Amino acid sequence: MTGLLELKERVIRFCGRYEAFLLPVVKFILGLTTFLLINFNIGYMRQLSGILVAPVLAVLCAVLPTNAIILFATLLITGHLYALSLDVCLVWLILVVLILLLYFRFAPKDGYYAVLTPIAFQIHIPYIMPVTAGLLRTPASVASIASGTVVYYFLKGIRENEGILSAVEEEEEKTSKMIVALNQLLTNKEMFLVLATFVLVLVMVNLIRRLSIDHSWLVAIIAGILIELTMLVSGFMILGITGKMVWLIAGSVISLLIALAEQFIFFNLDYSRTENVQFEDDEYYYYVKAVPKNSVTTKDKQVKKIAAKEDAHKGERISRKALAEEMDIDEELLR
Repeated sequence: MTGLLELKERVIRFCGRYEAFLLPVVKFILGLTTFLLINFNIGYMRQLSGILVAPVLAVLCAVLPTNAIILFATLLITGHLYALSLDVCLVWLILVVLILLLYFRFAPKDGYYAVLTPIAFQIHIPYIMPVTAGLLRTPASVASIASGTVVYYFLKGIRENEGILSAVEEEEEKTSKMIVALNQLLTNKEMFLVLATFVLVLVMVNLIRRLSIDHSWLVAIIAGILIELTMLVSGFMILGITGKMVWLIAGSVISLLIALAEQFIFFNLDYSRTENVQFEDDEYYYYVKAVPKNSVTTKDKQVKKIAAKEDAHKGERISRKALAEEMDIDEELLR
């Protein structure tokens, strides 16, 4: 454990020292991943799917605020959907307006969560997002998680119904591409199940981790993962959704491990040294529970070179007092 704590302290110090360089790298990687996934999944416009488009946009995101990733991703998706169908693009633009109003009203500083949520869906571990937001942010982060979830399911539906959207004719009276695009979103029961689960998990995790109980973060993490598993397994069974149980269980286990790593980094406490303090002023009595953090102090090793003989050959003599000061010891020890 001591070795892990020392490693954590070194990593924190390293990140703090080089934050000005590391942050652009993180935003570049996040932006590049986002744009490549968009081009891979819905790359309908050949010009936007070029090999240089994603890297160039990622470079711009590295020097701009985090929300620039959301802006460029929105423009990229709009271009691809316009190439697929004007009706689908109009539905997307209406959805974007609603999402942006929700996002910028409640969680304008949670850009990382909005971008990471669709990526987490792609790698089958979206269950970590509401748990992480509940641990590190506020209930308002529901807006960013919900935005990323809706975008993922909308684009997933477009990709799965690409053949139908291409086959539908504009002149048909009862059916149009716009209606197909709306139906694949509004009738997606799985999306609403996942949204309800994520909202409940985020709120519950945030409430539990704020309680004044021992191991509150650990309790919140386990409760969040169990709530997700229970609700999603039950919901999938009721809706008749099959083929996702393995990924659900595997993703939940991986999400649990990631959440435990987050606890170690951000909330690693030593409950064996808990202190309950009571004091008062003119108006109130105060009861304070103080729990110290698990931490170690890393010392920088300094090597001092003393070349008394060499200096003596050069005709320089070192006094006993100077030598004691150089070695940081008591002068009497050199007598």
